[in-house]
Amino acid sequence: MSGVLALVVVMAAPVVPARAGTPDGYPEFPYPATSYDEPLRGQFHFSSRAGWMNDPNGSFWYRGQYHLLYQHNPHGLAWDTMHWGHATSPDLVHWTQKPIALEPGVHPGELWSGNGIVDTGNVTGLKSGDDDPILVFSGTGGAIIHYSLDGARTFQTYAAGRKVAVPNGTSRDPKVFWHAPSRRWVMVMWSDGGGNGADFFTSTNLLTWTWRSRYAAGWFFECPDMVELAIDGDPARKTWVLTDASGEYVSGDFDGTTFRPRTGVQRMDYGANDAGGTFYAGQTFTGDPQGRTVQMVWQPASRGSVWSGNLTFPAELELKGTTLTRTPVSEIASLRSGTVTAPARTLTPEAPYVTGGADAYEVSATFDTAGATATRFGLRLNGRTIAYDRAAQTLYGAPLAPDNGRVTVRALVDRGQLEIFGNDGRLSVSDVVTDFDPAAGVRAYAEGGSVRLASLRYDRLGSAWGRGEPTLDSNLGGTWAASGGAWTDDADGKLGTAAGDGFYLNSGSFQNGTYEADVRLRDAAAAGVTFRDQYTANVDVSGVVKLWRPGRVIATAPAAITRDRTYHLRVVAAGSHFQVFLDHGTTPLIDATDTGQPLSGKAGVNVFDGTAVFDNVHLNATGFRTNLTGPWTSSAGTWTSPGDGLSGRGAGDSFTYSTQRGADFTYDADVRPVNGIAAGITFRDGYTANVDVTGVVKLWRPGRDLAAYATPIVPGRWYHLTVVAAGSRLRVRLNGVQVIDATDTAYPEGRFGLNTYAGSGAFQNVRVS
Repeated sequence: MSGVLALVVVMAAPVVPARAGTPDGYPEFPYPATSYDEPLRGQFHFSSRAGWMNDPNGSFWYRGQYHLLYQHNPHGLAWDTMHWGHATSPDLVHWTQKPIALEPGVHPGELWSGNGIVDTGNVTGLKSGDDDPILVFSGTGGAIIHYSLDGARTFQTYAAGRKVAVPNGTSRDPKVFWHAPSRRWVMVMWSDGGGNGADFFTSTNLLTWTWRSRYAAGWFFECPDMVELAIDGDPARKTWVLTDASGEYVSGDFDGTTFRPRTGVQRMDYGANDAGGTFYAGQTFTGDPQGRTVQMVWQPASRGSVWSGNLTFPAELELKGTTLTRTPVSEIASLRSGTVTAPARTLTPEAPYVTGGADAYEVSATFDTAGATATRFGLRLNGRTIAYDRAAQTLYGAPLAPDNGRVTVRALVDRGQLEIFGNDGRLSVSDVVTDFDPAAGVRAYAEGGSVRLASLRYDRLGSAWGRGEPTLDSNLGGTWAASGGAWTDDADGKLGTAAGDGFYLNSGSFQNGTYEADVRLRDAAAAGVTFRDQYTANVDVSGVVKLWRPGRVIATAPAAITRDRTYHLRVVAAGSHFQVFLDHGTTPLIDATDTGQPLSGKAGVNVFDGTAVFDNVHLNATGFRTNLTGPWTSSAGTWTSPGDGLSGRGAGDSFTYSTQRGADFTYDADVRPVNGIAAGITFRDGYTANVDVTGVVKLWRPGRDLAAYATPIVPGRWYHLTVVAAGSRLRVRLNGVQVIDATDTAYPEGRFGLNTYAGSGAFQNVRVS
């Protein structure tokens, strides 16, 4: 996070105050619908769906996806009240906007720049469930840790925001990496204690950090990154490269505690390298599955109507001698089409080579300088001149000597973004251009003489947007497409609106098994799940659950259906036999057969006559494991079924209840306080035993806390709660150990349920005996 950034932006435009969030509304998705087609919006350069973005943060690979976190104000186009935005990609090219990762009002501290690490070895001891802990480091005046235990869907804060590493002076921008020879994690952080420099800390568990050394350098200012690279691709010859926000760097030795530079300061990119320019505050990804060092960099000067700032196209960093090179990652090939190649020819002022004409493309040209008489030559791209000055040996004004008598120019043109790479990345120039003219096309030219064009290739580049689902949680592996109606992304899932029937269908095929989803009617008459291309099971405000296909209503069942309440629909299909369950009911509301129809087809969701929202669309998921009878009904808050349990959230107390009642029993469940204060199990219609992140297990009823047991409760972690009720005696166990033994006579019997307080919680394996 740039210390001068706020000053630059405040002088440029009035700041619209950003809003802080609340635990019950986290994670928010505050983005309007977009086609990503606004003027100047890059089609293969990442920009936030809306709002302001600056530094990339927390860039890491995890289980098939690259995760990009970044400095973000989603509520305005100027810097203010930093959040951490979040996007994912399977290939570094096709990015999908996700809900906010870190949010003021939910996560403490100033949420400025940092980075992310996947704790695959669970050295933190935080793991709770299937996912590896993911840690992100942030803060100013010292580093704060936030972590995720659910694959980066939600983040919690470690030790209530206690700073774990504090350099002298002003400090920010922690970057953590693994140092294999010393078998320790290393944190490098910018600080100005005694002048600009980098402080180094080490840790064996990512939580407890020890200061080791300081590298003082006047040139070195904020947003450090540090990577180990092989020299000329030789794994036996490696060196460490330390960079700052401006893209300046030195290489040298690092023994796990102390950095010793061996080269002078160099510059990796010749764009405007300041907080208002075109190349600033880059960061490399951790854990690339191909072992590459991949970097994305903020381009501050790129602005649009609903977005502000974008990132450079991902580039692989390598060392050639002492020069750090940048080349676009090979995955760019997935966007190419309309390839044009030009045979070798001699260019003169009277005989240029002309081709192309688009607003997004890639071009690469090699010029042979042996025998050249031209004073200048190069490319004119959409009216912008990329000139090589033969006498000065500069490309686009930046130094570049010929390589074996040749100059190779590679350029990415993307509406308002221009990236130039010379001689296999030995030169990199990132720019922002607002006056491109696609009609001008691509022109290879020479001035003041001739030059031999050895080769030229032009590829149109398609849009990278629109392939993923930002808010629809689903395990269906195909791609989604609308078939009738209008479909947009909503904080609660996928929002569908139709005058009649509207469908949102997945390209995959469903045959037999379990298919389920959460459905919420906003003002629609009906909404439900569609399977095998034609069958739909829905909830209908006329007071029924219905199974139908075009031309036939197969079955209906009476049910009290209201708007603005989330219902969970589950269909079990076996050949021509169908069962439909509502809200985790034990008995199907519909048990019917329909013959003579296809036994496989697409699955999706359906809305009829209005608007509805859908989420947690799953095939053959684990589901909510419980032996309590349903259906479950909520009395407060929002309750959903994410495929592996139940989740609840609300501003105060939120409850959901089974239909089963009891007086004396053993009742237990796995409980996870996600964000907020507490989560627990409710029984006899009035008592609740919960885990509270303030550090207690509590037994309470309305108007009275019956007992409490002090113990650390880690947000995001799973706990096993057990209640043994026998008359007025109520005992509570935490992870199998009795921690409360109390008596109370207020509620002798009643329903079993679940509870969250002032935030969100998750539940699984809910059983009574």
